[in-house]
Amino acid sequence: MSDCSQNKIHVAGLIGDSIVDGPGLRAVVFVQGCDKRCPGCHNPEAQSFEGGTAYTPEEIFEKIRKSPLCRGVTFSGGEPLCQAEALIPLAKMLREAGYELAMYTGDIYEQVMAAGGAKAELVRLVDVLIDGPFLQEQKSLLLRFKGSKNQRIIDVPASLEQGDAVLVTAERWVGEQ
Repeated sequence: MSDCSQNKIHVAGLIGDSIVDGPGLRAVVFVQGCDKRCPGCHNPEAQSFEGGTAYTPEEIFEKIRKSPLCRGVTFSGGEPLCQAEALIPLAKMLREAGYELAMYTGDIYEQVMAAGGAKAELVRLVDVLIDGPFLQEQKSLLLRFKGSKNQRIIDVPASLEQGDAVLVTAERWVGEQ
């Protein structure tokens, strides 16, 4: 993926009107490439680092802005953290424009933040992080916006403030508790 060094984001797909990748009408950026290879992955065609379409952050931002009803964006995959450096400018544009930004990752929040670098910088830019690998043996169709029971829906701003992972409690994300 030589284009990634030029800040291009390799995308497996873009959806402008999803209601299954976070609450409300959302745009979803499915990045190309994943290093996890979780058995039972819901998006196995996005695992390969080959293929996809290369876009600049500005090109993706303009596509998202075309939907006047969209107020949230989700980075999914593939594995977004594999393209953290390329996604950071897009995340900054989305935040500045007032979009709620969510991201799925097979990594664990605490480990990403402890390691620092571009991955931690990208996580700091999102509002909600769904972390943890998909585990087939913990799969549940009753979970809202996550695939297996081990995954967490994390309130990133609150986590940064408290210095530890804080789970989202908003009903729009987790349903009635």
